[in-house]
Amino acid sequence: MKRIKQTLAAAAAVLMAISIPAHAETTLTIHYPMPGFFKDVMDTISKKFMEENPDITIAFANPSATYEEGIQTIMRQAGTAEMPDVTFIGLNRLRMLNERDIPVDLTPLVAAEGDMAEKGFSENILKLAQVKGKQVGLAFATSNPIMYYNADLVKAAGGNPDVPPKTWDEVIALGAKIKALGDGNEGIDFRWQGDDWMFSALLFGAGGQMLSDDESKVAFNGPEGLKAVEVLDRMVKEGGLPVLTKQAGEQAFTAGKIGFAFQTTGALRNTIKNVGGKFDLRTAHIPLIDPENGRLPTGGNAVVILTKDAEKQAAAWKFAKFAAGPYGASVVVPGTGYVPNNELAAKSPDYLGTFYQENPLFRAGLEQMPLMQPWYAFPGSNGVKVTQAIVENLSRIVEQSATPKEALDDAAAEVESLLPRS
Repeated sequence: MKRIKQTLAAAAAVLMAISIPAHAETTLTIHYPMPGFFKDVMDTISKKFMEENPDITIAFANPSATYEEGIQTIMRQAGTAEMPDVTFIGLNRLRMLNERDIPVDLTPLVAAEGDMAEKGFSENILKLAQVKGKQVGLAFATSNPIMYYNADLVKAAGGNPDVPPKTWDEVIALGAKIKALGDGNEGIDFRWQGDDWMFSALLFGAGGQMLSDDESKVAFNGPEGLKAVEVLDRMVKEGGLPVLTKQAGEQAFTAGKIGFAFQTTGALRNTIKNVGGKFDLRTAHIPLIDPENGRLPTGGNAVVILTKDAEKQAAAWKFAKFAAGPYGASVVVPGTGYVPNNELAAKSPDYLGTFYQENPLFRAGLEQMPLMQPWYAFPGSNGVKVTQAIVENLSRIVEQSATPKEALDDAAAEVESLLPRS
């Protein structure tokens, strides 16, 4: 009974935030990750928001370099004076945040709004930032992995840049030919470092899953997972995938020295800028190991309200709807390469209606949207350690210090030990 009363009281406090106007002195402190992707986007959105809401001031906390650093920062600051009012959290870490009861439940706010679908927030879009039915945030930037390629190197190696490879066999074979060109050229850069997202691209692309349906044991070490890491191993052995840091790989690709790069569509705008006119940059769908059952992980983040102050919650809800709404999406997509997280923005000529016709490099991510499924969120408090265990074992494959099966089995054993015990 006590828990029910607490839940009702919390819901009433959130609903009260809707009717409390933000005053001139209302300042929202906002934290976000990956400034290389999002600084310009955040500056543009906040400037427009403050023009339309002169009674609210946006102040940014120091951004975090990665999603992993971002979630760890918020977990440390939770309940302290340092905690921001609003944050942007990687979609795969919403579960961890919610398990600690840190974010404000937006479910009553969404229900009270009444017309979220009319504002472009369909049920599917809302679900991207839900945890067990609870609206933890609103999806702000969503992405999927795509293939970037250097059409000049593809042509020089005897390929047809107008017909990009559709299978991993074709990618690896053409990567080997590009490496054979010499002059410091490499075939492939696959962004395996940092987190488990691109491993998910191979695993989900093979029709696999991270854990069993009841989440009691690891499932990524099954046949689909083995196929996934064998593809990574073949990229190294046959396709010309060098041992590079994420930054070094991106620099080598934009310098014109790598044939194929596989990473988030969210990096597209920066890639276009960094390539400039050095070579003919193209994009295409990422191959699926299992074309019939394969899916792709949804990357990106959601805007999450943390403040418990009713006045600030009213301002924060306004900001969240604005940032994740059609205007925000119309800034995020062309400013980064992320796919639209708002259906009104995607369809309306006032926002992105003609953008994809005029910018064909952005179409690959858009066309892959039907394949997107949630970026898997591991249960319990060890999510960051789980990710590190997977990445460390992927590095053993890339460095050729372990066979694909050895690395996969070791990763599975480590992850199994980090899962919560029932």
